[in-house]
Amino acid sequence: MDLQETVRNAFENGSRLRITGGGSKDFLGPHDDAGVLSTLEMRGIVNYEPEELFITARAGTPLKEIRAALSDRGQQFPFEPPAFGENATIGGTIACGLSGPGRPWKGAARDFVLGSRIVNGKGELLRFGGEVIKNVAGYDVSRLMCGAFGTLGVITEVSIKVVPLAQKSVTLSWELDREEALARITEISRQPLPISAAVWHEGILSIRLSGAEAAIDSAIDQLGGEASEAAGFWEDIREQTHPFFNSTRPLWRLSLPQATPAIDLPGDELIDWGGAQRWLLSEADASTIREIARKAGGHATAFRNSPCPDDAFMPLAPAMLALHGRIKQAFDPKGVLNQGRLYREF
Repeated sequence: MDLQETVRNAFENGSRLRITGGGSKDFLGPHDDAGVLSTLEMRGIVNYEPEELFITARAGTPLKEIRAALSDRGQQFPFEPPAFGENATIGGTIACGLSGPGRPWKGAARDFVLGSRIVNGKGELLRFGGEVIKNVAGYDVSRLMCGAFGTLGVITEVSIKVVPLAQKSVTLSWELDREEALARITEISRQPLPISAAVWHEGILSIRLSGAEAAIDSAIDQLGGEASEAAGFWEDIREQTHPFFNSTRPLWRLSLPQATPAIDLPGDELIDWGGAQRWLLSEADASTIREIARKAGGHATAFRNSPCPDDAFMPLAPAMLALHGRIKQAFDPKGVLNQGRLYREF
């Protein structure tokens, strides 16, 4: 029985399905007690045109396989998707919508999805978008799949924009306390510099510069700081293999306005995205953490070792919840796919 038929049968029978690929991000969010629908048999690069700057692959294709193909041609994804393990697939990468340390400067995963094929909750095969930007028209449903965690449809194939590898990448670092680091990155971000990542942890602010060699050299002369390649450091941040993440305490991801001052919460903190993403290891009450994030104009996600496994993602305001509900109803009216993975209501 193929995937489309499996979903169609579940729709007709009123049963539920839990979509899974390599399982590398199963820790994020709750799972419905439902039959498993695997995408691993749908694998392989369908079309790769380096000159046209796009690649199309089936959902179960390993992320490392696509990265290797791109690297062989001197290219990469514009965003920096974390794998969180050897088994990560491109379908899961897009479904989770995670974009790595370069997100504020390079863009998010959804910004580079050109087209997709999905099977909705009725078992219908739908195609959206195209393979090059000039072919993308109408409602941008492909990007709607990014971060939906499979609650709207099973991604079977996706086309993504790619870019050349940066000519040069250098990391500058300074010894600064938290408040000084936040002020410094705010100041630097206002300047036309090739910043591609900025992290503060334990008194060290690290800023990555990526791009043309002349631009990097000019930025180094302007900013100063201690220079190094530090490629392994950024990979450790992206993949959460940095020692900070080696903890059994609840790990919270706080998404906040970049200029938000230091937050008053107990625990250890790693500041990413130049201040817009705060990783917090804390056993503080979940409602307290979320209320502080809300008052700052952001939201909080229980990322790992969740103290609230049924509500990993911050509950939505009533108006937003109603909007999400209508979208879910349009794509998956009977709640066949990943019911409760994002929000318990659907």
